[in-house]
Amino acid sequence: MDRIANAFARARSEGRACFIPYVCACDPDFETSVEICRELVEADVDLLEIGVPFSDPLADGLTNQLAAQRALESGSTHEKVFELVRKVRGLGEMPIVLYTYYNLIFSQGIENYVQEAKAAGVDALLTLDLPPEEAFELLEASRNQGLCNIFIIAPTTPNDRIPLIAQSGSGFLYYVSREGVTGAREEMASGLKESVDRIKAHSELPVVVGFGISSPEHVREVSTAADGVVVGSDIVNCIPENLSDKAAIPGVIGAKVRHLMQGLRQG
Repeated sequence: MDRIANAFARARSEGRACFIPYVCACDPDFETSVEICRELVEADVDLLEIGVPFSDPLADGLTNQLAAQRALESGSTHEKVFELVRKVRGLGEMPIVLYTYYNLIFSQGIENYVQEAKAAGVDALLTLDLPPEEAFELLEASRNQGLCNIFIIAPTTPNDRIPLIAQSGSGFLYYVSREGVTGAREEMASGLKESVDRIKAHSELPVVVGFGISSPEHVREVSTAADGVVVGSDIVNCIPENLSDKAAIPGVIGAKVRHLMQGLRQG
């Protein structure tokens, strides 16, 4: 069983959903990013989603756009991202998902990128702007290396398209809980369970939910419907709020994540 499957199996055995934090690689700088990831490992999160800094992050709201900007300004490069992954992999067997855009893969050569990702310790690629209809080369290269490919399903995705996405994907399916870009929200979107059930009718893959989750109550609500909960912007916001004391950022994020994870066991 691979690391991603193991994570979901472990959570199921404990009667809960997986908790999946998102952070941007090298935000606010490489050294602090390593310590943030170390803190997340020590918090015993289930999977780790690492964003690859990109100059045109079209699926991201302001919080994650600024995170990518800080990372790039601090000197983040293709090589630095994989160096970070290698350091995180050295901390244990937590699954690592790279949240990226297709140009960042294509520009390095698809086969080369996938090989580098696998060698560094990546378990899956979530390529935001690559639909399954156009993903043949990446899917083939990933299968050859044993990497999963995560695809997104939106509230606007037609029912008749879900089977194609499910058949193309591996590891898990990612449902975005609302239309638009990433960002913390005060309230969760309505009809979440019905939407997750709609996806599960077409696939046996675990379904995780992200976009807009910002409290233990949100985590609890999502975890009753889905197999995993992704929190990004609410965690990333801890970085600009504490830039005057970078050494404190990992601890602040650790405390935030532990607080959010209380929602997995409430009620």
